[in-house]
Order: sequence, then structure tokens, then C-alpha cells
Amino acid sequence: MSTRPLGRRTRAALALTALVGSAALATLPVTTASAAADGLAVQYRTSAGGATADQSEPWFKVRNTGSATVQLSQVKVRYYFKADFPGAAYRFACSWAVRGCSAVTGTFGTLDHPTATADRYLEIGFTAGAGTLAPGADTGDMQLRFHQSTWQPLKQSDDYSFGGGQTAYADWTKVTAQVNGATVWGVAPEGNDPTDPTDPTDPTDPTDPPGGGQTLFDDFSYTAHTDPALSAHGWSVRSNSGGPGVPGAVWDPSKVTFVDQGGNKVMNLRTSTAGTGESTRHTEVLTRATKFRNGTYAARVRFSDAPVSGPDGDHLVQTFFTINDLKAPMADDYAEYDFEYLPNGGWGEPANILYTTSWETYNPDPWQAVNQHSESRQSFAGWHDLVVTIDNDAITYYVDGQQFGTHGAQYLPERPMSINFNQWLIDLNGQTSTTPRAYDQQVDYVLHVKDQVLTPAQVVAKVAGLRSAGTAFVDEVPAS
Repeated sequence: MSTRPLGRRTRAALALTALVGSAALATLPVTTASAAADGLAVQYRTSAGGATADQSEPWFKVRNTGSATVQLSQVKVRYYFKADFPGAAYRFACSWAVRGCSAVTGTFGTLDHPTATADRYLEIGFTAGAGTLAPGADTGDMQLRFHQSTWQPLKQSDDYSFGGGQTAYADWTKVTAQVNGATVWGVAPEGNDPTDPTDPTDPTDPTDPPGGGQTLFDDFSYTAHTDPALSAHGWSVRSNSGGPGVPGAVWDPSKVTFVDQGGNKVMNLRTSTAGTGESTRHTEVLTRATKFRNGTYAARVRFSDAPVSGPDGDHLVQTFFTINDLKAPMADDYAEYDFEYLPNGGWGEPANILYTTSWETYNPDPWQAVNQHSESRQSFAGWHDLVVTIDNDAITYYVDGQQFGTHGAQYLPERPMSINFNQWLIDLNGQTSTTPRAYDQQVDYVLHVKDQVLTPAQVVAKVAGLRSAGTAFVDEVPAS
């Protein structure tokens, strides 16, 4: 975030709407099973069996019927239903899950071949924190629900996957399950097998959707913040005063440098302080143009847990994000999508935490926020591949190729945004010493592909292709 007012938020109380649980990353054993060995069965029940209901409540258990361990982050379950009217918007929530709601994701999609009983689906996925499923084991209870965004009653009796009489768990073939993109359970509505490569809603389809594709790429091969090419390529190094961060701090362009790492140039943002507002130096680099909206955003960023000099402990924020301006308090065309790493805690957190946050709007005074966030409380020191994709249904965040969080359609952008990196101090409460200290955040590259959703693997391939072609910078994205 770049221009937020002072006292911008306390994470424990900021979300008025946060329907999907947070994500947690974990180190998992490598799955050695082949696709042929994968087998799943999905059991279903509902606790809202009426023909109409305030919300639909599909509850699931996923059981491993194969001969090898399955990594749950590779599993997708689809529940098919018919929208009550063409423009209806839906929200997902997890009430309770044996593996934790933070490990369960829910996104909505539109079927390419609508039928009399289905034109939408709810896709249930799992973060890496869900772990693995051994042969014969199941996930345990997942008590899930979804409702219209307006909370109007919804009709269930004409939904393909709905079973009003299913009040106890039993195998249910009217939902589908996939492992690594291959359907291993259930029957989809006619013409909508999620494995079918012609289905453009399939998130595992490696083919880019039509349209878009214009690319911004920069590997930050500059000499200094004063390099004329930096400005010519559309970047601004912030020098104006104001929030976020410590009152009285300066946004110092001279603290943005470009350093060699093993023959590769990276951008270095340094934040320093001696324990007073006047001694604090924040850094930020952003695009002057606000022309970026749907598509894929990616950056390789090095987060730091420890200062390069001086005592540790400051409430530091290291970021990669997109944003546009808040035109009025609670304006509904505001948009912001953040990766924010706090190596020493802050906002009420005692230790390191990584947030991804999708913003609908906010009111600075009195503070009120409408957003959805995912989080992981662990160290993220070192280099990480950060990817966020935005399409017409959801915002999805990835860290090092693993899905970190998916946020709902309510938070999609209405206007284009800028692309930003910054590093700043929330306050001076974490470390009260007056000894000078400095922290570094580094950026290897940034990529945006307009109106196309790339997988993390496709991002890596695209960046490698650009670099192998000798492309240090390209900007094909038209002005909005």
C-alpha cells in the first residue's frame, strides 16, 4: 500500500467481510503417485434441505480410494448449481472443517455449456496447509455454505448437485473431483466435464483465454534512481511526504538502488531509522500509469527478517501490490491487492506474518474497512515468487507456486491500478533504540500480462523466455 492515512488499520478488526479463511503454507512430502494411481470418492450431505433457503449448505468429505498418498493442494471438487438470475453474485464461506477452514478455498465459475439444472459451479480447493490424504483416509467433515451477495433466498430444488434428502454423508456422484486436473470422481452436467480441455472455465487448462496478452516486464537493470531509463520506462521513485508509516518520516529516492547479485541486477529498497520520525527513511517505487486491471501480476521479491545493520525488532512492512485512488470515503470503485510481509509483527501481531489482502473500499475516519485477507504466520525471509491473478470471478494469490488465498468477486477492480513496491515502518513501538538500523527489500523482476490468467509455472516460463530473448524491459499494455 502506498498512500494510506496514518493509523491505517489493526488487522484483528479491519475486515467487515472476510468469508474465506486464511491460508497457511507448510512443507509437504512430495507425492510420488502417478495419475493412474489416484482415486477419490466424495461424500455429501446438506443441513439446509429445503427447496429454497437463505444459503446453500453443501458439506463434504473427500476419501482417498487409491493406492498412493494424495496431496490435497492438487484436489478440486465442483458442486454444480443454477443461478437464480443471470447477474446473481454469490459468496462462499466455511463454517467448520476438520482440517481447518484456513486450508479450504472456494471459488465460483460459469459453465461453458449451461443446462437446465446448472450454469455455475462452486469449486472447493485446498491450500498446502491441508496436508496429504493417505490411502483409505478422508478429510473429515467440511461444513461449507454459500449465499447470494444480497442475502435473498436462493432456490436449490433445480440445482444439479443438490440433494435435499441427503441428511447423512453418502457417496455423491453429482459432484466431480479432480487430481492434478484429471477427473477421478463424479459426473458433471452434460458437456461440462472439467477435464475437457475445451472448457475455458477449467483453471487447469494451459491454454490462454482469447484476448489480452499485452505484457509489461522489467528486470530492473538500471544504474541508479536517477537513471533516465527508469523514468522513461514509466517508473516513479517516491519523494513526496505523507503516509503510510511513521509520522515525520521521509520517502527517500536515494535509498532505492540497483545492485549486482551474481551477474544479475536487482532493485534494492532500503528503509532506515534511528528511532525517531525525523530519522526514518521509507522507500517506494511505483508506475506513474494507472492502466493495469485484470490479468496476471508477478514479481520475484526478497523479504528480510533481519536488518543489514543495527538492532532488530522494528515493525516493518515489505510489499508488492496494485492500487488506485480512493475518490471518497467508502467509494465502491476503489481497488487494492497486497502482498505484505511483516518480519517483526505489527498491527497487533507478535511475530512474522505474510498477508494477502483484497480491498473493496474503506473510510479513513472513522476507520471502516471492507476487504478479505489470507495470512500465514511464519518466516518468509529469502526470495519468493509472488503471483496474483484477477479474472471476472476471483482474485487468487500464489507464493512459490502454491495457492495462498482466493478472494471473492465482491473485491474485483472497477478501475485500473498502478503497480507498486514499498518498504516502511508501521510505528516505532517494536524497537525503541536510538541506534541507527537499516532493512533491505529486493526485487528481481515484475511481470504483468493483461487479461490473461497464467499459472505460476506459466509465469516462470514466460519470464525465462523474455530473458533468453535478451528482453530487459517491455511495456505493451495500452493506456486505459
